[in-house]
Amino acid sequence: MLRPKIPTMPTPTGLVSPTGLVSPPAVVEPTTVVQHTPTATAPAPAASNRPTIQLTPGGVLALVGGGTAVVLVVGAVLVSMLLAVAITGASVAICALVIRSLITAHAKRR
Repeated sequence: MLRPKIPTMPTPTGLVSPTGLVSPPAVVEPTTVVQHTPTATAPAPAASNRPTIQLTPGGVLALVGGGTAVVLVVGAVLVSMLLAVAITGASVAICALVIRSLITAHAKRR
C-alpha cells in the first residue's frame, strides 16, 4: 500500500562517527589580531533626494476616470462569466429533461 515518506533529520555540521555520535565542529581561532582604526562617518542626509509626487486636477481626473474604467471592465467580465455559467446550467438541465423523457417513453413502449 501507500506509505508516507518520513523525512530524516539533517545532521549538524560536524563529524559523524560510525556509531552515530556527532562530534562538534572544530573551532578555529585567528593567530593574528588586526587593529581597526575607526574612520569618520558622514552624517546621514536629513531629507530624501527623491522628488515628491504632485497631482494636478487633470491628473486626478485621469486617475479617477482610469479607475472607473477598470472597475467597469472587470465588472462586465465577471457578469458575462456568470451569465455564461447560468446559460450552460439551463441548457444542461433541459438536456437532462429531454433524455429522461425519452428514456421513460422508450420504457413504456416495451
